[in-house]
Amino acid sequence: MFRRAEEHSLLSALLDGCCAEGNSALVLVEGAVGCGKSEFLETAAEEAERRGALVLRAAGTPAERGHPLAVLGQLTEDAPAGALPPPSAPGTAERVGSMRAFAAAVRELSTSVPVVICVDDLHHVDELSSRYLLHLARGTRRSRVLLVLAGSAHDRGADPLLRTELLRLPHFVPLRLTRLGPEAVRAMLPDATDSEAAAEAESGAESGAGAGAGAVAEADRLYEATGGNPLLLRALLQDPQACPGEAYAQAVLACLHRCGPATDELAAAIAVLDDLATPAHLARLSGATEAAADRALEALAAAGLLAPTGRRGLRHPAARAAVLDRLDPAGRAALHREAALLARASGAPDTAVAGQLLAARHTGEEWALPVLRSAADQHLAQGRPDRAEALLRLAHGACPDDALRAEVGIRLAAVAGRTDPAAAEHHLAAPLAAAGAGLLGPAALGPLARTLAAQGRIDESVEVLERLAAADVRPGSGRGEDPLDGLSAFPRWAVSARAGAPADAPAAPPARLPRTAVHPAALWALPVEPEESTAARSAELFLRGATLAEGTVEPVAQALRTLLHLDGAGRALPWCEEFAHRAALREAAGWQAVFGGLLAEARLRLGDLAGAAETAAEVLSAAPAPGGGVLLGAVAATRVRALLAMGRLEEAGAVLARPVPAGAARSVHGLAHLRARGHHALATSRFHAALGDFLDIGRHMKRWGLDRPRVLPWRTDAAEALLRLGEAHQAERFLADQLTTRDAADPWVRGTTLRLRASLREPKERQAMLSRAVDELQRSGDRYELARAMADFGQVLREVGEPARAAMVERRAWHLAGECGAKALCERILPGHTGEGAAAVDTADAPDAGLVASLSESERRVALLAVHGDTNREIARKLYITVSTVEQHLTRVYRKLNIPGRQGLPVDLHPGVPEPA
Repeated sequence: MFRRAEEHSLLSALLDGCCAEGNSALVLVEGAVGCGKSEFLETAAEEAERRGALVLRAAGTPAERGHPLAVLGQLTEDAPAGALPPPSAPGTAERVGSMRAFAAAVRELSTSVPVVICVDDLHHVDELSSRYLLHLARGTRRSRVLLVLAGSAHDRGADPLLRTELLRLPHFVPLRLTRLGPEAVRAMLPDATDSEAAAEAESGAESGAGAGAGAVAEADRLYEATGGNPLLLRALLQDPQACPGEAYAQAVLACLHRCGPATDELAAAIAVLDDLATPAHLARLSGATEAAADRALEALAAAGLLAPTGRRGLRHPAARAAVLDRLDPAGRAALHREAALLARASGAPDTAVAGQLLAARHTGEEWALPVLRSAADQHLAQGRPDRAEALLRLAHGACPDDALRAEVGIRLAAVAGRTDPAAAEHHLAAPLAAAGAGLLGPAALGPLARTLAAQGRIDESVEVLERLAAADVRPGSGRGEDPLDGLSAFPRWAVSARAGAPADAPAAPPARLPRTAVHPAALWALPVEPEESTAARSAELFLRGATLAEGTVEPVAQALRTLLHLDGAGRALPWCEEFAHRAALREAAGWQAVFGGLLAEARLRLGDLAGAAETAAEVLSAAPAPGGGVLLGAVAATRVRALLAMGRLEEAGAVLARPVPAGAARSVHGLAHLRARGHHALATSRFHAALGDFLDIGRHMKRWGLDRPRVLPWRTDAAEALLRLGEAHQAERFLADQLTTRDAADPWVRGTTLRLRASLREPKERQAMLSRAVDELQRSGDRYELARAMADFGQVLREVGEPARAAMVERRAWHLAGECGAKALCERILPGHTGEGAAAVDTADAPDAGLVASLSESERRVALLAVHGDTNREIARKLYITVSTVEQHLTRVYRKLNIPGRQGLPVDLHPGVPEPA
């Protein structure tokens, strides 16, 4: 009986008084629906039977409420045969005699055995039966008769005076069953006390305290969902993990049904109105009077079905869903439509009105469109983008003309970018068409250009800006601000003054843009001199204080790109991880694509091929529409390049087969796809196709003023394709050109360029050039490109007759390639040694890691260059020390590592600190 100790004690005393002492009593048990009245009656009957009493049971029902003497008939049928006279309903005089006869028969029964009469749902008992029960209560005061009646505290039934008459009797005992408090709910948890005791015994006091805190939190959760209503609590505990499910929903509906005939309509109104559920609104929506609505609300509140004080509506979303789900769709929509009108007329917030319009799918009111747009903006400001997107979708379908529809579509694209980048791109199709048809004014063209630029769609953004320029929007007209100003919330170091004009190449005809506009490509450009030297530091400072919100995604992404390409992937990696994690916590798949794509690129730039492929795969699988969108295409391109480097050509081809939007090459992200396709063509011996893709990249980058080899080294890609085609002279031209760009001093750019250029030289010159390439790539942090350079270096060492040095370099290259997961490169370096056996051989004689850790910084630097195959003289020159000092360092290294010479140096040696510039 839900551990109602006080009530159980009272019941026991009354039963003992009746059965052992011969006392009579009249108990009226009242309470809200679901609070345990029926269970109390059943407990009373069972306890009475254990004491040897005769128990007679009956219950009122709504169906029999209009049938005279229905309940009394149940009592007669439950008594021993012939013990009670059959009730009758003749005239008034005969009826009084019948009542006296019934009471006398009960008294006669009580002389031989205590009699306990239990009647449930007193509020549904027919009026005539209630008269009999009242007479019985008066006529058995001195008999061994216990009368236990149970009824609703909020429904007085067919005879509203019955309770008043019962109250006047001297042996009347009232009993009010209330909802359970939080402590009582905690006591209802299965084995709560036992589990806490076990936790304390097994794990100590600290763990026991943790278990106790967990039990309290669980009890609070259950109380919040049920309000302490025993029926709801029992149902909730039956659902999986005690989370509101089918049992809880059915219990809610049962409670509502038992609250009275008018409650179903009122509950539907409450569920529809939710926070707007005032008595006046409920009366209007349900068709009841305000007084009736007040009474019903009181009953529902007593049952714990309503939200706590300070809130309106039903207590739990699952309860609201249970009520709404049983409504027919047309009726439900009509209720929501009426609720929207009520909310609007009462001055409710736009968010509340818009919520009702959305539920009704109704936009027929002239005020509907501005309300939906206003509410969407408010939801965005409050961090509810999903709600904002749903409202904008409804508003989009309600727009009366193309121009307005385009404005809403542009806003919808910006919002959808948080969760679905492909959908965000798709939403701009109609506005672009409207712009092309001349249907959009400056108020829409500016946001359209801004959103296109944010998506990396440079050419389309330029075209829109040209239309804006044609509209002759002058400064001072109220609309002369920078159309891209919304993307300029990040520091101005992040915008290249030269972007939009060709870099290091002749210019294409300049676009005619508004005089105040920044070129869209500027939003994707790296800073140039003199800002370049401080840009990476500024970017990191910006990231330290940045939060992730709708207006900060583009600035944060720009800062991450700056850090990645100007300060190295190693510096950018933890920041990319941090913002990808933040996006995942917000379940923002679109933002995950942005930052996860940058994270995959950073890992690929460090030579972490498996990590890059896995990160890109996670981003693609999290996207709602993995088959489309230029942003997702760029993420897929990173995965393709990683798979190709790992030698998994078939998988790379399958990823590359993803559909790509038409005109993707006109976007920044489309260039990543072209590069991945070109690399796949190289790997499958389609060299002309590869060259075409790489040259297309170059043309776009030059035209946009984004030609930075740090970001996309199309010249080295093209040179590699030309080398495969036997066009050495053309390859040399591209490589030499790359070494004249502003990024020529970057270690990664210089190292990759020198590696390819060395293939065009004689062995001795090739050896020197590859040695420099190895040094540069070691500084860059790209282990995969370093492994490629060292593989070529080992090969040329053999050609010039230095097999010992070649073997050491090749071992190091093979080890690096293995760390990267580049199996094909491993096979090229040491054919037949790509399995685990080779790794075991390679590390069998390796020094203990503790010994390696004992090396000083200087010794480690000298040893690392020795592993790379440098001679003592070359090491001395690179570290600006004497040959004698090099020899001394190496001697100490050999002694500390207990190895005979260079061949014993560990191939997995890494610098303890970053190499000097």
